[in-house]
Amino acid sequence: MEKFRFDFCVKTASDGKSNIICITSIGTSDGQTFAIPAEYQPASLHQLITNTSNYAKIRKTLNKRHQTRKIWITLTDEISKIYLDGEQNIQFNDFYLEGIMENINDQKSLPTSSNETLEKLLKKLLEEKQNKFETQNLGQISKDFVIEKFNGRNANAHQWIKDFNKECERFHIDEDRKKIEILKQFLEYSSVNWYSCMLMKFTVESEWIKWEKNFCETFGNKGWSPIRYALGFKYQTGSLLEYDLKKEKLLLEVRKTIDTGTLIDLIAAGLPNYLSDKIDRETLQETEELYNEIGKLEHLVGRNKYEKKNYTYSDIKTKKNEEKKPCQICINEKKGKRFHPEETCWFNEKNQKSVMKSVNNSELEIELNKENTKK
Repeated sequence: MEKFRFDFCVKTASDGKSNIICITSIGTSDGQTFAIPAEYQPASLHQLITNTSNYAKIRKTLNKRHQTRKIWITLTDEISKIYLDGEQNIQFNDFYLEGIMENINDQKSLPTSSNETLEKLLKKLLEEKQNKFETQNLGQISKDFVIEKFNGRNANAHQWIKDFNKECERFHIDEDRKKIEILKQFLEYSSVNWYSCMLMKFTVESEWIKWEKNFCETFGNKGWSPIRYALGFKYQTGSLLEYDLKKEKLLLEVRKTIDTGTLIDLIAAGLPNYLSDKIDRETLQETEELYNEIGKLEHLVGRNKYEKKNYTYSDIKTKKNEEKKPCQICINEKKGKRFHPEETCWFNEKNQKSVMKSVNNSELEIELNKENTKK
């Protein structure tokens, strides 16, 4: 059965960040090579080829940009219909391919060892150029990472390093050396000194797992302080939405796997009772719904402050000042500072007359009672 040689190459995708495997050309058993136009090169367009077991091995083999492999694949009836017409002309989906020269015949005059040496030299130069290019672009790639810089205090070390690994995976940074190099872009304050110490002890050529383990052991907080702070964080002043977002961030930093229901309960528990009591807990399924309900209560915060302020400084303060004011009548009578309202003071003339009148009335009643008894 006839075979075709498919030439694979890892190229840059249209987004400039990811890699894709392409089929750049097709070779025949008689030494001819036919180029595939750039728009038809992505392997995803060659469905029958990607379904073969050969392609599964190709995917495992090609994991770096610009790597190439030439693989012979047996032509089944289905594959032949795609790449050959009725007269055995090379095509792809009814598009005839252009033949190219690989200069194989011209190289016959050169010794085999020279060809191998030249090929190795070119391969080495290509890899060095590729490594230099990728190193220069690590700084640019780091700008697209969606994680905050680590300063030793702002995040859970175990969770942060997991997020860092996910970002490296998203940008196809698989080599340990590259992970170690780009890690420096996301460290601040004390963690920068830690990085310098690690370079002196292990160098950038060490295994990433050593760096990862040391990072967690150094910055991992094994105490309860972050948890107490996150659970005890309550609304004080300012925007309700700012409180909600900070509370959620604190809780997720100490336990990212926390379920949504518990997260909603803990955020609401930090609100004043007069606000949380106005929210129907049973209708909340996501934190966004809680934020929406809290947003409707923003006006109550300002009004509550205003009323509280008026009550505190107009009523209570005035009342206290009145209570602390000494009785001027007692001072005039040289009885010292006595703190009571002047209206009820014993030395007030009105009070004295009232008391005397009451006493006289009582004495008169007593005398009348005595006379009645004698009679």
